[in-house]
Amino acid sequence: MSSHELLLENMIASGILHSPHIIDAFYRMDRKYFVPEAYQEHMYEDIPLPIGEGQTISQPSTVAFMLELLNPQKGDKILDIGTGSGWTTALLCIIVGIEGTVDGLERLEKLVSEGRKHISPFGFEERCTIQKASDSLGKPGEKFDKILVSASSDEMPVQLLDQLKEGGVLVIPVKNTIHRLTKEPEGYIKEEAYPGFRFVPLIYES
Repeated sequence: MSSHELLLENMIASGILHSPHIIDAFYRMDRKYFVPEAYQEHMYEDIPLPIGEGQTISQPSTVAFMLELLNPQKGDKILDIGTGSGWTTALLCIIVGIEGTVDGLERLEKLVSEGRKHISPFGFEERCTIQKASDSLGKPGEKFDKILVSASSDEMPVQLLDQLKEGGVLVIPVKNTIHRLTKEPEGYIKEEAYPGFRFVPLIYES
């Protein structure tokens, strides 16, 4: 069994990774393509790794936990905020398939370039992209089935809830807690919270 397979089998055995379509994406989209050369010897360890600009690629178990909470499906329109190395964008692109789209946003120009370079060999074409984030959070005026945020906000950014379709799901770290918010009929928001995590900060204009 390869180191990649062993990492995934451990996450499956622990129950962190359990949905067949998400497991398939992790098997198909190896973390090694998104880890800088200087840290390749650690690419299958369940730890965050530096990717430059003071940012990290999250540890695999955290990515798996957040994707399971997000529950992306084939055909979804997804907003991926804080793409970093591009790994989450690539995982999501596999899951949504040719019927879906993933709009990745990253505020740091160097990481926008790196992320695009990392996902370009996989033939995602125009349906899964990484763009430079604007000063506004997300993509105001658009609606998404799912929104994933991979950086920690000091408070819940309500503007992202406005960008969710009815039935949509937002997964976002607020301080040291991952929140899952579901937009139910008539605007009711169902919220779940999972403490005990650490992320780089989310920076945007309020």
